[in-house]
Amino acid sequence: MSFNQNFDEHSRWRRAFSRDLQHLADWLTQHDLLDAVVAEQVEALRRRVQEDKVMVAFVAEFSRGKSELINALFFSGYGQRIMPASAGRTTMCPTELGYDADQPPTLRLLPIETRLQPRALTDWRDQPTAWETIELDVSDAPTLATSMARVAEVLRVSPEQASALGFWLNEGGADKSMLGADGLVEVPRWRHALINIAHPILKQGLVILDTPGLNAIGAEPELTVSLLPQAHAIVFILGADTGVTQSDLRIWREHLTPMEGAEAGRLVVLNKIDTLWDELSTPEQVNAQIERQVVNSANILGVERTRVLAVSAQKGLVAKIHGDDALLQASQLPALEHLLVEGIIGQRRELLVDAVTEGLTRLVVQTRQTTHARVRDLTEQIQELESLRGKNVSVIKHMRHRIEHEQAEFEGGGGRIQAVRSVHMKLLRELFKVLGHAKFKHEVLRLTERLKEPGLKLGVRKTYEQTFVGLRDLLLQAKKLADEISRMLMTAFTQLNTEYGLSLQVPPLPDVDKYLQDLSDIEQSHVRYLGFGHTFKLAQPEFCERLGRALASRLRVVYESAANDLELWNKTAAGQLDAQLRDRRRNYARRVEAVVRIQEAAGDLDVRMSELAQQVDAFDQQASQLEKMTSAMLEMNRDHVTQPLPLSA
Repeated sequence: MSFNQNFDEHSRWRRAFSRDLQHLADWLTQHDLLDAVVAEQVEALRRRVQEDKVMVAFVAEFSRGKSELINALFFSGYGQRIMPASAGRTTMCPTELGYDADQPPTLRLLPIETRLQPRALTDWRDQPTAWETIELDVSDAPTLATSMARVAEVLRVSPEQASALGFWLNEGGADKSMLGADGLVEVPRWRHALINIAHPILKQGLVILDTPGLNAIGAEPELTVSLLPQAHAIVFILGADTGVTQSDLRIWREHLTPMEGAEAGRLVVLNKIDTLWDELSTPEQVNAQIERQVVNSANILGVERTRVLAVSAQKGLVAKIHGDDALLQASQLPALEHLLVEGIIGQRRELLVDAVTEGLTRLVVQTRQTTHARVRDLTEQIQELESLRGKNVSVIKHMRHRIEHEQAEFEGGGGRIQAVRSVHMKLLRELFKVLGHAKFKHEVLRLTERLKEPGLKLGVRKTYEQTFVGLRDLLLQAKKLADEISRMLMTAFTQLNTEYGLSLQVPPLPDVDKYLQDLSDIEQSHVRYLGFGHTFKLAQPEFCERLGRALASRLRVVYESAANDLELWNKTAAGQLDAQLRDRRRNYARRVEAVVRIQEAAGDLDVRMSELAQQVDAFDQQASQLEKMTSAMLEMNRDHVTQPLPLSA
């Protein structure tokens, strides 16, 4: 199975789970078990499954065959090249290919001049008028390829303009080679490109990120700070004939060196092995030469030999278009597809399955509590009515008064319940103040202001470390407050359960530690941009401003995600209390109604007991049906994550 086929299998699981989840929501609604909080949990699960994206980033210096490899892996079905892949520089700006059903097929191009404005790239995404939009004809491959070629457009500007845009370093170096005989510098015309097409693999949630060479990577902090670190896999492409060049090594060390535990998300590809196919050499000699390049590249980059593959993207594309199996195997493209499947889909599906399994289990526990509480109340009513069998009018009247007295006591306990809510809300306000925008902005401000200072940024690393200490402390404070809320609710719920016969349980706290880990990952992956090698870039105000905005934008996502998780957790706890109080009030009303009916007609006792017994049976059946549905969904999850990933054909 190819990468596309394996990805399609993963997508079928996502669609099947989403359908089952909708069926479960409909069933819960039908049986009055879908309150507002449960509905929000179901919707959060559904979004998590439906909107899950897998990003694969392709990174290389110019002329390594990135775009050709993308064509070979994903777009051979068009029968021709779709991404521009001619000789020389092709992809001049970061290009994202994905699918959004709410948007028509389009190519959106953000002018390079937007770098001069104080706005993060993520903010520009929400400004459609700032982009040049080209409608795509996905039914016509040549026309589509012509439209895609626009990502390669360039401008020629003065060195001063290039410097303002972040492309020109006055100290010289590799960038100085960009200076032409006319005294102008060639820079990309576009800052970023977004391609939205209904390609089958993109419709299933794959996002492809095609990146330009070293100069463009270093000039766009948002690419290196946000997009690349968030990619689930990065394919780093080298030339098979050259191996690891100096500029290749610089890209790897400055932007791609994997952190501990992230090695599976890095693949190194030696492309263009067909340039080593020599008719004057034996196949064994050619293979030995390729193997030497693979081993040398692995040693230089410090990765396992198994993470380095040698392929021919061009021959692989030709083989797929013409159905030449022998050439396809010689291109070694299937081996790369297998590693992509193993490293991306295998890892990604485990994370997704774990997340939805946890969410579904939490949802089931809460729903079971509701059905068990209802069965318990009905059973108590049956026992209560059974005690009236053969009793006189005064006994029945006395029971009615007792129920009404219990009801009055329950309603009179509203002050205690309100006190619980009051303490809960007070702690919640403290919690969300800690995770609020003001606190976050205060911590990040010291770094962004430090980066804006003119001249060399000596000592900026210390400010960077202090910023992360402050940010980490905010999350630790939030974790401490969440623990305090959990303990408070546990004590209050125990008292309410004892006094009013409720079955309240505090749901498990969200894992705040994963957000602390996210902070550590961001800190480790970006501290490299503050080293000596970036001294001259850090002296450029425009670059530092873009770096600060990009970092703040990514950090904000971490804090908003943590706040959203804790908010849903609190809603779940509070919603559980509301649901059981509502059911208890209904129960009192039904008990009084039953006794009144028995007072008016003694024959109604057996009728009412029979009705209650039927309701108990119905709830038992509901509990059994819920168990059956959710067990099937959980089993499907286990099967999906344990199913072995087949090798490429």
